[in-house]
Amino acid sequence: MPEKIYDIVIIGGGSAALSAGIYAGRSMSDVLILEKEKMGGQVTTTSDIVNYPGIQKTTGPKLMADMYQQAIAFGVGFATDEVVDVRLEDTVKILHTKSGKTYQAYTVLIATGASANKIGFPGEVEFTGRGIAYCSTCDGEFFTGLEIFVIGGGYAAAEEAVYLTRYGKKVHMVIREPDFTCAEMTANNAKKHPQIDIVYHTEVKEVSGQGLLQKAVFVNNQTGETSTFEASAEDGSFGMFIFAGNKPNTEIFKNQIEMTPQGFIPTNDFMETNVKGVYAIGDLRVKELRQIVTAVADGAIAATKAQQYVTTIKEQLGIPVTHKEILTTGGEPNKAVSEEHSVEKAEPTRTNGEWFPKEMVAQLQGIFAKLTKPVKLVTVSKGDPKGLELESFLNEFANLSELISVEIISYGSQPEVEKELHLTRFPSMVIFDDQEEYTGIKYSGIPSGHELNSLVLAVYNVGSSGQPLDEATVNRIKELPKTKIEICVSLTCHYCPDVVAACQRIASLNHKVEAEMVDTALYPELKKEQKIMSVPAMIINGEKVVFGAKKMAEILAELVAN
Repeated sequence: MPEKIYDIVIIGGGSAALSAGIYAGRSMSDVLILEKEKMGGQVTTTSDIVNYPGIQKTTGPKLMADMYQQAIAFGVGFATDEVVDVRLEDTVKILHTKSGKTYQAYTVLIATGASANKIGFPGEVEFTGRGIAYCSTCDGEFFTGLEIFVIGGGYAAAEEAVYLTRYGKKVHMVIREPDFTCAEMTANNAKKHPQIDIVYHTEVKEVSGQGLLQKAVFVNNQTGETSTFEASAEDGSFGMFIFAGNKPNTEIFKNQIEMTPQGFIPTNDFMETNVKGVYAIGDLRVKELRQIVTAVADGAIAATKAQQYVTTIKEQLGIPVTHKEILTTGGEPNKAVSEEHSVEKAEPTRTNGEWFPKEMVAQLQGIFAKLTKPVKLVTVSKGDPKGLELESFLNEFANLSELISVEIISYGSQPEVEKELHLTRFPSMVIFDDQEEYTGIKYSGIPSGHELNSLVLAVYNVGSSGQPLDEATVNRIKELPKTKIEICVSLTCHYCPDVVAACQRIASLNHKVEAEMVDTALYPELKKEQKIMSVPAMIINGEKVVFGAKKMAEILAELVAN
């Protein structure tokens, strides 16, 4: 049993959790946020945010990145781990995680959010990634110039339908209710848009196609009348984005706290559950409106009440009420911040020729200060505009650490090197380790945007002891035979870097595995050949295609089964 007892542990990393962290950190409570995947939650799938008070317009990833940095500035600790079991009834709450760690806290804030529902019509699973999608910012560009269907009539459906008009030649909204179920102003943005058609009382009956989504049958739930849409021969396919509500991620709390039959957690106005010292915040809570602003409010209220509760408990137990010292904005990141947490920056932009803003430079230099071995980034240049852009990116990236170097090889000057690196796409970049060996880590395209995260982790894993893995996982990785993994990504996809990083972590330990990030925007012939209409998508040995966000264990299972 660990000796450390946190004042507050927050389970989850969405807007409610980050808001709670900011308030708890500012009160100088000893607080830890546990997130199993990536900070930001569902908000990171939102393209445009225009109704958050005080911010006229932003994106979901940008808003969450700002909240994350704000939490760091207030001394909030972060760890990437999944809570799998809890004991909440005692004064000191016990949390067990998938990695085998145990955490203790006087209070627990449940902020595990909700996951997108699948509808369940025939063909939905089979054509996920082949035309059916759930994230417009990740996959919208795949449907440029095609017809797009949006299924649903809530906030997400209305907002993302408008967003998708920038890609589709026509957007069709299919709503099973007699009208939208969101605010009138949000609905009117879709209703009045000239590129959006809307049908009500309608549901998807089934979809089908040859490799790609090509046909959809709809049914009017009032009359029973069916209608069919088929992609034209010229288009060959169409898109279907599903926004059918969410289900709460609360399974592990079953029989521990009171829940509704649907798994939502009821609270009072102070976010308190029926168990003392346990609070529920965000979309998993029973409430009328599920929006970023209400999630943020939940977090602020819960953190404030939790801090008061901890003070009372410590006084009752005779424990001195002390607060940890925090760093203010502009200082270095708090030492409690997990090393495993990567940079959160929605879309790094170039300013006066620079790829990395000053605040990002400081953060990256802090990470690379932990490097212990040299890392070399090698690119073969054809002198084309994209290649020159990659060179500019790499040179600036290498300036972040003395242990990172760049080698630029002119195309055709060293054919034996090009052969060794299996270069078939340009621009491309590969990583060599301190033994001057090709690690199998490759980027076809410029790893900016969200993919900066995967590059940072790749360099960290090659230039240090790397992210910790259990012995059994390391042994499984080292036993893998020669394997080629092409991870198709979009630079706007927030799920993609995790898959890229996991595959490249495998390559860093077993150089018989080649893990190549492929920016599909630059190599459309690959997505056409493999019928890829969604990212992330792993192509294993040029044959098997696996869609969706996957964790290390799931990726290894796919590689072993291949």
